[in-house]
Amino acid sequence: MLIAGFPAGAWGTNCYLVAPAAGEECVIIDPGHQAAQGVEETLKKHRLKPVAVVLTHGHIDHVASVVPVCGAHDVPAWIHPADRYMMSDPEKALGRSIGMPLMGELTVGEPDDVHELTDGAKLSLAGLELTVSHAPGHTKGSVTFGMPEAADIPPVFFSGDLLFAGSIGRTDLPGGDMDEMLASLARVCLPLDDSTVVLSGHGPQTTIGRERATNPYLREVAAGQGAGPAPRRGM
Repeated sequence: MLIAGFPAGAWGTNCYLVAPAAGEECVIIDPGHQAAQGVEETLKKHRLKPVAVVLTHGHIDHVASVVPVCGAHDVPAWIHPADRYMMSDPEKALGRSIGMPLMGELTVGEPDDVHELTDGAKLSLAGLELTVSHAPGHTKGSVTFGMPEAADIPPVFFSGDLLFAGSIGRTDLPGGDMDEMLASLARVCLPLDDSTVVLSGHGPQTTIGRERATNPYLREVAAGQGAGPAPRRGM
């Protein structure tokens, strides 16, 4: 298994390229702001051929490079229908203007081919199986992608802006809801095995076991006590 990731753009959003091995087809997860060059460099380095872009949610820091990446490789994008509008109207998704200088760098809109994600769907792409879990809270259409244990790696969980190392995604933007966030943490994260590697939308990788033991939100959700301190990461 090959998972190559890099932080991109003004928000340091993690973009991941996932393939069975070098020299094979791959899936691109969350090509955000200024991610296109990093995607091309990673494809070249590992001799990968993309077959799809999959998105954990619709915020501009996760989708800003979807149009150029999909267009360059003639591949579809997958997103939950509740967040699809954000690709064409990023300012509405933020509830404010994100600023003319930044907007001038972006290609706003949808790629030519868009597929919609549903809770519980199993995507078979590039020889991989990704299990989709709808996880609202950060946005209404937030999802996560889970991959089963393989011969050389433990289970992998692409958490988007649901769960970070030591924290969770913010809930104060349009579509955010702390009650939904806590419910998603309980339903989606708590059942995962402690060995599961968490690759999130921002920050370093972690494991479910580490977060279960140290993350104040996951600990308090597990204890049925509600929210922890105010979240700080994510757009």
